[in-house]
Amino acid sequence: MISTTATIRNRGQVTIPDKLRGSLHWLQKDSVVSIKAISDKELIIKPYEEEIKKIDWTKILKAVRKLRSFKRIKGSMSEFIAEDRYRH
Repeated sequence: MISTTATIRNRGQVTIPDKLRGSLHWLQKDSVVSIKAISDKELIIKPYEEEIKKIDWTKILKAVRKLRSFKRIKGSMSEFIAEDRYRH
């Protein structure tokens, strides 16, 4: 276990010392980390691991085929989505 100190700068920035960055591969430039306060005096910094959700591509393709099957609707789905975004 490595123990070291760091200083909190004006904008709340903390530089993680080289000693730690060199020993932990996930502490690299532009790494995203998760920070959790576990008490008034302790923080835990861990690599950020987004929960990966399984995508059901079969369900998505089925919905796309269903949308394409509507004959009364004219125009492009891309145009519709862009226009819908501008309206909100």
